Amino acid sequence: MSKRSLEKEENSNRPAKEPKKHWSLGLVESMKDPKLIYKETKNIIVIKDKYPKAKIHYLVLPREEISSIFKLNKSHLDLLEEFGSVFNTIKEEHDCELRAGFHAVPSMHRLHMHVISTDMNSPCLKTKIHWNSFTTSFFILYEDLINNLTKDGCIEKMSNETHKSLMSTPLKCNQCSFEPKNMPQLKQHLLIHIK
Repeated sequence: MSKRSLEKEENSNRPAKEPKKHWSLGLVESMKDPKLIYKETKNIIVIKDKYPKAKIHYLVLPREEISSIFKLNKSHLDLLEEFGSVFNTIKEEHDCELRAGFHAVPSMHRLHMHVISTDMNSPCLKTKIHWNSFTTSFFILYEDLINNLTKDGCIEKMSNETHKSLMSTPLKCNQCSFEPKNMPQLKQHLLIHIK
C-alpha cells in the first residue's frame, strides 16, 4: 500500500471533527456549563455572563427554545413574570443597584435578559458600543418589555437607523451628568461612584 493510501485510510478511521458552532450560539452551550450556572428553576437558567460589563452581570434564559425577544407573544407572559421573580431574588442577594433588560437588537441566539449592576466596572467593558448597549434606550428595561408585550402582543424590531444612532450616542456617565471624551476617561470617572 502506498504512503498516500495509508494516510487516506488513517484519516478515514478518525472520528469526524464536530463543525465549529457560530459564536452567536454560545449561550446555549453556556447553559450546560455548571461553572457558569448561578441558579435555576424548572423553566429558567441564570448564568454568569462570560464577558461581564459590570461587577455583577447575569443572563436569565428560558429552558424553552425561544430565539429572541421578537418570538415573544402574550403566551410568554407567565414565563416573563418568572424572569421578574428571579430578578427580584437576585436583587435581594446583592447589595447594589441592579437593572434588568433586553437588548433591542440581540446578538446572541436564545432569548436572554441581562441583570447588571449600575457600576459598569469591568475589564470587559471596552467600547462605546458596549457602553451604549446598556445605557441608552437600546437596553429595553424588563418592565417596558412586559408593558409592550401586554399592550401589542409582540415586540417591534428597531430600525437600523435608530440602532446606529443609539450606538453612536455620545458617552455620558450613567450615574451623573459627566460627559467624557473617550472610554478610558469614562472608566476612570466611574471609579468615583464605587462605594
